[in-house]
Amino acid sequence: MKTNVKIVWNNGVKGDGSLKTEFLNTKIAIPAEFGGSGDGSSPKEILVASATACYTSVLVSMIESRGLPVVDVAVDSEGLSSDDEFKIIHRPRIVLSEKATEKQTQSANRIFAAADRGCTVGNLLKKADVKIEVRGEIFTK
Repeated sequence: MKTNVKIVWNNGVKGDGSLKTEFLNTKIAIPAEFGGSGDGSSPKEILVASATACYTSVLVSMIESRGLPVVDVAVDSEGLSSDDEFKIIHRPRIVLSEKATEKQTQSANRIFAAADRGCTVGNLLKKADVKIEVRGEIFTK
């Protein structure tokens, strides 16, 4: 797999830039707490977004392969950093049809951890000592 990223930067540390890929176009900036303008996504935001997109795509693929009666899927993620640790917490939310069986609900519960193990971006981050935690919830509708 090959990925191309192009960044154009303007006006030094207090400026901003644009990050472009084949399907992504976003404004980036150095965070204000590091002397930048803060007027755009920071590298950490992009990193957490990448991990979340990977986790979500694996989660959705696993849901579909198991034929679960899903009404809705959403994932909220949070990146937390300290001097000695960087941690990402994924909070996936699966809404199953009211017709879901107990077996299907149990399968959905197991998918949370399986999707974490199957996410290549998350696995690369874990090799760099990033902690990834999954706190999934299942609802029926």
